Amino acid sequence: MALNRDLTQGSIPTGLLAFALPLILGNLLQQLYNLADTWVVGQFLGEGALAAVGSSYTLMTFLTSILLGLCMGSSVFFAMQFGRKDPARFRAGIFQSFCLIGGLTVVLTGLVYLALGGILWFLRIPADVWDLTRTYLVWVFAGIPATFLYNYFANLLRAIGNSVTPLLFLGVSVVGNIGLDLLFVIPLKMGVMGAALATVLAQYAAGVGLALWTWQSCPDLRVRPEDRRWDRNILRQLWSLSFFTCLQQSVMNFGILLVQGLVNSFGSVVMAAFAVAVKIDTLAYMPVQDFGNAYSTFVAQNYGAGQRGRIKAGTKWALFWVLVFCLVIGGLVCCFAPQLLAIFVGHDAQEVISVGTGYLRIEGSCYLGIGILFLLYGYFRAVDRPAVSLVLTICSLGTRVALAYLLSAYPAIGVTGIWAAIPIGWFFADTVGGILWRKDSKALSSPNCSR
Repeated sequence: MALNRDLTQGSIPTGLLAFALPLILGNLLQQLYNLADTWVVGQFLGEGALAAVGSSYTLMTFLTSILLGLCMGSSVFFAMQFGRKDPARFRAGIFQSFCLIGGLTVVLTGLVYLALGGILWFLRIPADVWDLTRTYLVWVFAGIPATFLYNYFANLLRAIGNSVTPLLFLGVSVVGNIGLDLLFVIPLKMGVMGAALATVLAQYAAGVGLALWTWQSCPDLRVRPEDRRWDRNILRQLWSLSFFTCLQQSVMNFGILLVQGLVNSFGSVVMAAFAVAVKIDTLAYMPVQDFGNAYSTFVAQNYGAGQRGRIKAGTKWALFWVLVFCLVIGGLVCCFAPQLLAIFVGHDAQEVISVGTGYLRIEGSCYLGIGILFLLYGYFRAVDRPAVSLVLTICSLGTRVALAYLLSAYPAIGVTGIWAAIPIGWFFADTVGGILWRKDSKALSSPNCSR
């Protein structure tokens, strides 16, 4: 258990960064799952296959967000109990949350297979890539249980300050994924099915491997016979945190899914450009999302320990690091957008590069908006107010989707309206969240605060 980090003690900036960096690297590696598919498919299978895998990525992000949200909500509960030094309540929460989220994973997997035809129709997949998209999804859906295993145990370990071990397992898995991608697609000529199968096998390696490591190396986290009980108070808190976090993540990605359907209506060139650009975009701002999750664990541990002063100081440091990162990375994305796109589609696909460059330059110049929003999500989740994170997501996504459909309907604006709607939604939610955060911060500072 030496890898665990107690964030209620020691230097705030050092502890926060030391915990956040492995988390950031881990999620960057996780994005390589889909980037590997995109690069191999774009280089060796052509534009149609790239469009199929790209539109599937948005769907899989939405489905993964459901499980990720449930696991993240449970992680906040675990971090609170870690801060309170309450191991019995911690282990009881592990038992109840694993049964709850595991059962929902089984149901979700069955539902997506049953609804596959309707999903393809909802996404407005063009006829020329319908069969390719269906084939990819049939295989990649099999990795949903593996996604649950990895995210559950990764969030469990992160709640006690261990962000290194999930990174190591993910790193090995990503290397295997890239190797299998090249093997299945190039010499074995398995097409998009091979790309999906490579991802699924790598996901199971990470999920099962991390679960076994946790059981073997963390005896304090093993559920004992006396912990296998259903406690209404624990279940209520777990459900509140997990449900609202899941809903927040799902609403966020469902809004993106609605935008994907609108993008698809502009044809395969825009689909391919969006497929690549959104991956570069996600990869670029992923570190601030992960920093927001690390900040959330920091706040949850200190909230559980009653350390209100450390929460305030940590918030100032978090804002500083997010500002620096967004300015640097946003500038790089804006400057090198065409070169980044050419890595995946080749320099000959000038139309795709042109459309994708427009997207990346609008988003990259506004990364500070999403960076602050991730901190707000993390804060309200950590102080046991996950419903506020949901409200902010609805503000952001509602604005984004409404403006995307409204602006893109004008021929003079077209897809540029979809791109511009995204940062407008970020900054609107930031404004609402900032007002609510000030009120909440004053309440936590009050000597009569009993939360």
